[in-house]
Amino acid sequence: QVQLVESGGGLVQAGGSLRLSCAASRRTFNNDAMGWFRQAIGKEREFVSAIAWNGVNTAYSDSVKGRFAISRDNAKNTVYLQMNSLKPEDTAVYYCAASRIFTLTPGAYDYWGQGTQVTVSS
Repeated sequence: QVQLVESGGGLVQAGGSLRLSCAASRRTFNNDAMGWFRQAIGKEREFVSAIAWNGVNTAYSDSVKGRFAISRDNAKNTVYLQMNSLKPEDTAVYYCAASRIFTLTPGAYDYWGQGTQVTVSS
């Protein structure tokens, strides 16, 4: 059983920062690509960022590029999402997910966390 547990969400003013964490129980975490996705009320889940197993390859959606940074610590089985210059439109539930391949496609991710709420006030 793989468990992904997100933390670090909360309420922040526009222009502020948050750092999300996702702790994985997966024994083979070091081999997994990890992704962050988000879902706002009334919208479909969308890709935010992904990182390959080795931390070298990363990807970002156009809407967060230059503001968000993904990283991972394989020794701690944890992936992070540093979010800077937050905007009200970043408000959503943020999910981390694990995949055997480095991909931006939600359907390719096998395991998902329960999500953490991020609310950005204007």
